[in-house]
Amino acid sequence: MIGWTLGQYFFRRYLVITGWFLAGIFALVFIIDFTEQSSRFSGLPGYSLQLGMTMSALRVPMVLQQTIPFVALFSAMATLISLNRKYELVVTRAAGVSAWQFLFPICIGALLFGLSTIIVLNPIAANGLEKVEEIETTLRSGESNVVSAASAPWLRQRTDEGQTIVGARAVLNSGLTLSDAVFIRIGEDGNIVERQDAARANLRDGYWELETVRRFKSGAKPESVESTRVATNLRPEFVEQRLARPEATPFYELGRKIETAKAYGYSVNAFSMHYHSLVALPPLLVAMTLIAATVSMRFVRLGQSGTLILGGILAGFLLYVVSTLVKAFGSAGIVPPIVAAWLPVMIAALFGVTFLLHKEDG
Repeated sequence: MIGWTLGQYFFRRYLVITGWFLAGIFALVFIIDFTEQSSRFSGLPGYSLQLGMTMSALRVPMVLQQTIPFVALFSAMATLISLNRKYELVVTRAAGVSAWQFLFPICIGALLFGLSTIIVLNPIAANGLEKVEEIETTLRSGESNVVSAASAPWLRQRTDEGQTIVGARAVLNSGLTLSDAVFIRIGEDGNIVERQDAARANLRDGYWELETVRRFKSGAKPESVESTRVATNLRPEFVEQRLARPEATPFYELGRKIETAKAYGYSVNAFSMHYHSLVALPPLLVAMTLIAATVSMRFVRLGQSGTLILGGILAGFLLYVVSTLVKAFGSAGIVPPIVAAWLPVMIAALFGVTFLLHKEDG
């Protein structure tokens, strides 16, 4: 049985290497995002170097969250390879410690890494993404309210006032606030009766509250009003489900939103898929660790390890592609979300365990 001191040593080595990987990826993503963002926003009034750095820092956690499976894979590979090169695994094996025993503290580290991602990184990433979208909306305020049909969200509502089509440049506050919104009212004959362009539109109980409105009516001159209201029968739960992005919702709010949407009979596939993907993340990182062990644990001669390491990277990349593809199926409702989230984890874990059993126990 592996001793407490040796287990702590392996555990610390894994955490240190994981920390260096996270720091390196954070710095790389920050530099790339800041450079790309500066080219887009540098000409807008109100943009400054400090604001640009803040926006990049807020956006990086979301990108970092998407790279977590690869970080876990590379961290486990780097840990085992470094232990191999210093003959520490050779000595450990010679002392009678099996592979399952010295892999246990590294798997525990991967499990805690996944839990930390869900509990700490995910809320930071979701809130940061929402905050940076608000900042971008503020920077772009004052531009033309022309809304692109290809990228803007659209809603259709029907009330006693007639049919209204609602569009927006950006969606904030989980879909309850629309920035640079457009409200187009259509008459009974199918013709456009009125168009209202608003800097912001906030969904209230039974109506949209429009701010800084520019109103256009057929046969009349455009007029500007400070605020106005547009009646609606849309429920906040529906708008949240229709417009809010699952990745911009913190983990601790997903369950409540899913249950509320189900109570109103709305589809929850996208939110449910995101929820189960986060729940399955810690076991997925453990599976990534087992895959890393299959290619990094054996002592090999100089020049023979490159092929094995490349094979581990390809296996991890293939698992990521399959997970992304199955996740798309789950979000579309083709596959039950819970199956789509856990199937890649089970396949990867079974592959890693089977390979290690064959190599270690015959």
